[in-house]
Amino acid sequence: MKRFSDKIAAVLSVETIKMALMKTAYGTQDTFLAKLDSRILIIWYISFAIIPWFFHNKTILLGLFIFMLIITFISHVSNLIIFLLSMSIVTELGSMVVVAYILGSGMEVFLPLLILTMKLTTIALASIAVFTSMDPEKFSDVLLSFGIAGRYSFGVSYAYRILPVLFEEYNNIFNSFRLRGKTPDNKGILGYRYVFYLIKIAILAFYPMILNTAKRTRTTVEALELKGFTYALDKPKVKKLKLAYMKIGKRDILFLIVSILIVVVIILTGKNYPL
Repeated sequence: MKRFSDKIAAVLSVETIKMALMKTAYGTQDTFLAKLDSRILIIWYISFAIIPWFFHNKTILLGLFIFMLIITFISHVSNLIIFLLSMSIVTELGSMVVVAYILGSGMEVFLPLLILTMKLTTIALASIAVFTSMDPEKFSDVLLSFGIAGRYSFGVSYAYRILPVLFEEYNNIFNSFRLRGKTPDNKGILGYRYVFYLIKIAILAFYPMILNTAKRTRTTVEALELKGFTYALDKPKVKKLKLAYMKIGKRDILFLIVSILIVVVIILTGKNYPL
């Protein structure tokens, strides 16, 4: 039991969470999806975010779900992200069982909710696989190539990159509060006073982090303006030069064709062998 709790603590440690966030935010470059053109990945993701809503056939939905599981596996998604997604699914299914029991409807209520959960999980797996395989710079360039204004595309990229930094800074501020503060002498029943002490520190640590974030943002904006960022955004030549590396090759076309064939096979199987 102690060994299991130690493993859980190692998984949920601050350093592990920080590394998982950095891996997710900055993208994994050694996977199959990471080698594809980012525009193809976004089109592929949008397609699989829409397709599940057109079907109620359980065989088709199960096939799409298994296909997304395979794509997620080859994308080397962080174990922490998979753990959080699994916990949310288990919690949602548990709440469904409770609601079905309270309403007294049994499986009549549970099955439609289960189908909805399967659709949402399939879409979630697709989004995790795609955005884990794409770094913020590529995602920003994709938005720019689709006609999104440069300021918004850069804002998305900056938000991706600043998340791990904010998490690390919040951790440092939180630890500094703990070093300078005084823990309760009497922790109370089940340690409730110590828990309230940690919650108070967690709330107070947000204010210095917000102030430091504002300072970082101002410094970043001033550095970008000195380099002519706003001027360059309105120049078509600069945009063309920035997106020159994005090319759709044979591998991208083959990936789309194989995905379409797999979906067709899943649909035909579902119609012939419905659950």
